[in-house]
Amino acid sequence: MAAAKERVVGAAPAGYTALAVKFGERQRSPHYLLVKEHQVREGAGTTHPPRRTLFVLNVPPYCSPDSLFRLFSRCGHVQSVDVCEKPGPREKKEKLTSKFFNRKTVTGFQVAYIVFRKPSGVQAAKALSQEGPLLISTESHPVKTGISKWIANYAASVVNQEELKAEVDTYMQDYDKKIAEEEAKAAKEEGVPDEEGWVKVTRKGRKPGLPRTEAANLRVLEKEKQKRARKELLNFYAWQHRETKREHIAQLRKKFEEDKQRIALMRAQRKFRPY
Repeated sequence: MAAAKERVVGAAPAGYTALAVKFGERQRSPHYLLVKEHQVREGAGTTHPPRRTLFVLNVPPYCSPDSLFRLFSRCGHVQSVDVCEKPGPREKKEKLTSKFFNRKTVTGFQVAYIVFRKPSGVQAAKALSQEGPLLISTESHPVKTGISKWIANYAASVVNQEELKAEVDTYMQDYDKKIAEEEAKAAKEEGVPDEEGWVKVTRKGRKPGLPRTEAANLRVLEKEKQKRARKELLNFYAWQHRETKREHIAQLRKKFEEDKQRIALMRAQRKFRPY
């Protein structure tokens, strides 16, 4: 029974090495990190270079990037520690320096990519399986838990308004500068054909765009209606011609009756009434 239990504890998937870690000295049962050398295709643009990156599975929530940095610093110089929600390719991108708008927290067990300066650091990290359990929380580097952790998280969530305003102003200045450069470049390239002779059509031209208001839309609709009326063929068919003549005769009769009534009214008003 003891042999079976030892086999289950020391077991690791193929290609991985199990490293025993404990939260503190008082913890009896260790937790196991599964590590292996990270491998990617040649030429793939990634922030995790091959032969120098250690891929770590089963990272507990209380193990922060700082704790991983301290645990594996004994194996060699650690350049970076990247903790992710799940494994996957990550292309090189501009590093976000904002501390206000980059607060995505990952809960639960995670994965980590630890990049060493030299490839020997990866082999030294895998050799840690022969040593005793590694301690995550020590007296010199304690890991906050419980109320102290909640208080620290709340204190970190309070935003300094002056620093936030300064960062937003700096970002908007850079953004306005970028937009101005793009507009200047577009104005310079406007009307200039490329190598194949094509001319790029931009939003700005000789005729500025119409304002998107209700009055402007009504004017556009009225112009379209008048344009369609001019293009419409009148009296093209025989029945159209007959209908037009019939409507014209009806209008003449109506006008004649109105004129008769107006003349009768004028005669009645001119009648001599001495008393």
